[in-house]
Amino acid sequence: MLDQDQEAYVAAIVTIAERDTSIARVLREIVALDGAVRAGALDLVSAHLRTRTGDADVFACFEALRRDDVARRIAERLGPPG
Repeated sequence: MLDQDQEAYVAAIVTIAERDTSIARVLREIVALDGAVRAGALDLVSAHLRTRTGDADVFACFEALRRDDVARRIAERLGPPG
């Protein structure tokens, strides 16, 4: 179960995804993955982005997406991929 701060973080992620369908599509795919697969995919994306940005918020989001409870809540809010 997420605490109030974590719920607010999820709400912010979902709000951004609702404004940009490409972000929503990618998030739906990411949060639908098994935890270990999701972590591996996020590791690859993080490694790629580290060469292009130093934005700490982006990497904080990736860390949050690694958590099963956060991923599950985002999936509930955005719906299934496809």
